[in-house]
Amino acid sequence: MKILIVGSGGREHALAWRLKQSPRVTQIMAAPGNPGIAELADCVPVAADNIEGLVDLARLERPNLVIVGPEVALVHGLADRLREIDIPVFGPSARAAMLEGSKGFSKDFMARYNIPTARYRRFNSEQATEAKAYLETFDSPPYVLKADGLAAGKGVVIAETRAEAEAEIDAMLGGKFGNASSSMVIEEFMHGEEASFFALCDGETAVPLAGAQDHKRVGDGDTGPNTGGMGAYSPAPILDEVMQQRVMDEIVTPTIAGMKKDGRPYRGVLFVGLMIDDRHGPRVIEYNVRFGDPECQVIMTRLKEDPLPQLLACATGGLAGCKRLERFSDPAVTVVMASAGYPGEPKKGGVIRGLDKADDVEGVTIFHAGTARTGDDIIANGGRVLNVTATGKTLKEAVGRAYRAVDLIDWTDGFCRRDIGWRALARDV
Repeated sequence: MKILIVGSGGREHALAWRLKQSPRVTQIMAAPGNPGIAELADCVPVAADNIEGLVDLARLERPNLVIVGPEVALVHGLADRLREIDIPVFGPSARAAMLEGSKGFSKDFMARYNIPTARYRRFNSEQATEAKAYLETFDSPPYVLKADGLAAGKGVVIAETRAEAEAEIDAMLGGKFGNASSSMVIEEFMHGEEASFFALCDGETAVPLAGAQDHKRVGDGDTGPNTGGMGAYSPAPILDEVMQQRVMDEIVTPTIAGMKKDGRPYRGVLFVGLMIDDRHGPRVIEYNVRFGDPECQVIMTRLKEDPLPQLLACATGGLAGCKRLERFSDPAVTVVMASAGYPGEPKKGGVIRGLDKADDVEGVTIFHAGTARTGDDIIANGGRVLNVTATGKTLKEAVGRAYRAVDLIDWTDGFCRRDIGWRALARDV
């Protein structure tokens, strides 16, 4: 089978790496890919947001399956366009991708189908005064403010004071994130522990895939601004089998049923960002309509079996007849190495050395995210640049291997958090 993977990040590198091991796969193409993916696939210089270019590429190459990595392409209708020319796609339609494409849509959807989430209200650019008044309905800070549309993982602000919240309301509704924040959602702050849960869906059936835990803040101790993710590990102790079943019963299954009822059948992977506490159980922070990045890296590393049959079934139907994908019991961790300045303007162009030595550490696989090649050199070309991923018999061993590899990488402008996995390690996992 010929597979086309759309995207250029660590998530797409991890997907290519896992599918390269499939005996069913004869060729992998990536658009546009990156230097790491180029070692596994034929990279084609078509950007992941170039919908017309991607459709033309698929029409020419006729892949047996297209796997769409980034949410932007899905929200803009790439899956619809490919299905129109009879190309199977792992990813939801534009109508279904609204679960991530609009925070307001997803909150209204959850309210309509009684899916547990935080109390909220929506506001548009003409309602800044009403938005500020709504803050009075909360007992105390912090306040959660979300740009309605896609903002590259940076559209959520946790305001610690009323003044900060009011300033952020003005900024968002004033165009801080362009059209993405022409409207916004304000919701109550949920206490508990965050986790990520992934389920595979074919429009009719949903089956659990895996749980993980991400590290959103840029600094150690969960400090600093939100990012696209500075590291992840799987499994997440808080998502044990009992909690996973609750998430399926209370959130995932009602979501898939509701989307079908609304005429928006959901196909692909459903990524549910969760807040979990003893009082409320699991509640939805947000939906994502693609694999998480960097959660995908640890999930792909832990898969014991070839995922291609299940991915294809999500695209074409028949997921209920597929066996559930088994995972290795060994935990996995990924540490994101980012470029100085991230999550603001990252410093680009720095040469990265020592990747071969780092990749030789036992249990370690390095996935490229924001890299480019100049001659024989790998250079930084983005904010999140490398994903140093490791497995081990215990999470402590996996974390130790990952940081051992990080320390072998010679990159002047690179930095990472040094506490990935801290919640689970505190439980003596």
